Amino acid sequence: MPSSTRDVLLDSALRLLDFGGVEAVTLREVGIGAGVSHNAPYKHFANKEALLAAVAARELSARAMEFAQLVAQQPDPVQQVRTVLHGYIAWADEHPARFKLVFGRWTNESPELAEVAHNAQQALTALVAQAQSDHALPGGDPERMAALLRALAHGAADLAAAGHLAADGKGRAAPADLIDDLLVYLGSSTR
Repeated sequence: MPSSTRDVLLDSALRLLDFGGVEAVTLREVGIGAGVSHNAPYKHFANKEALLAAVAARELSARAMEFAQLVAQQPDPVQQVRTVLHGYIAWADEHPARFKLVFGRWTNESPELAEVAHNAQQALTALVAQAQSDHALPGGDPERMAALLRALAHGAADLAAAGHLAADGKGRAAPADLIDDLLVYLGSSTR
């Protein structure tokens, strides 16, 4: 199935983002990189922020699908949570500009991005709730527990990207190690 012009534009924006960050993404450069008229992006996106929101929504959606496939291979609910959080950290490490874009501050509303973000958060919360119901994680509000786990993964990924956390350096732990440690501590509290 051939890609739509919108998809080709999003691919071009993603390449620019990966190469030079948000600053490198302009509607004109996206059009040029997509091999279409430099005005073509304006037919699909009102402005740069709308384009970036569409890129972020597509990226987050792709990560959610990837994580869902990985989770389906894990029968253990804590291992499912671990797999998602390790994937989150690996993605942040491999694609720092994408990570920053998705979790950056948005000044304009994007219903598409809001829906994808809500669904991704709900999926993590459901995994946490299942682990809680199996008594593998402490009880309580699963949304708050999911937020705690995601905050650790996010913060650890940010610290590692800035050089403030490494297995052989500061903190004596890689971000994934901290996730594993927290899951062990939380699991110990249920026994």
